[in-house]
Amino acid sequence: IIYDMDGLIIDSEPFWRQAEMKVFATVGLHLTEKDCMETTGFRFDEVVDYWWNRQPWQGKTKQQIHNELLDEMEYAITHHAEAMKGFHESVAYFKNRHLKLAVASSSAMRLIKATVNKLQVQQHFDLLVSAEHETHGKPHPGVFIRTAENLQVRPENCLVIEDSFNGLLAAKAAKMKCAVVPYPEDYHNPKLVIADFKLRSLDEIVSGAVG
Repeated sequence: IIYDMDGLIIDSEPFWRQAEMKVFATVGLHLTEKDCMETTGFRFDEVVDYWWNRQPWQGKTKQQIHNELLDEMEYAITHHAEAMKGFHESVAYFKNRHLKLAVASSSAMRLIKATVNKLQVQQHFDLLVSAEHETHGKPHPGVFIRTAENLQVRPENCLVIEDSFNGLLAAKAAKMKCAVVPYPEDYHNPKLVIADFKLRSLDEIVSGAVG
């Protein structure tokens, strides 16, 4: 079982938007929440590159912006993150069935570690994997393929749990099954039809919605 992190384990998207608006404003780039939603599901460095290509700034390097965003996110997760509805119950459900569990996220490893430490679930996961050093982020399947290899499990025997369309595409490209738990406003998006399962929350896993 492979969990995404942002928007699935914790509702980190509001943290991302706040961090982006705060940090990019220091170089004169005043983003709105809607602007920030354009890069939902992107890998971290891809977000910085995206806005650099739109409006190159002066005064700070891309790496400085990258580091400041990471600092803001780590602080927000450590002090404010809460588990999404049904997360702890879903982990217990899978562990009771003796399945291997991993987190595979576009986020930096330090944020993945901050999250599992904050939620006190590090002991339940066999593997934590970040896409930060992959050649390409999601929707490229690289992070999921590497996760399966490290778990010593065939891709077709993996179930990915995702919240974003980019993550869903990555899972299917890796030849894995995928359960998608989209934001409520995205639940009826016709593009999500390619998912093997579509859930309103992780609670539905425990009730048997994922066979």
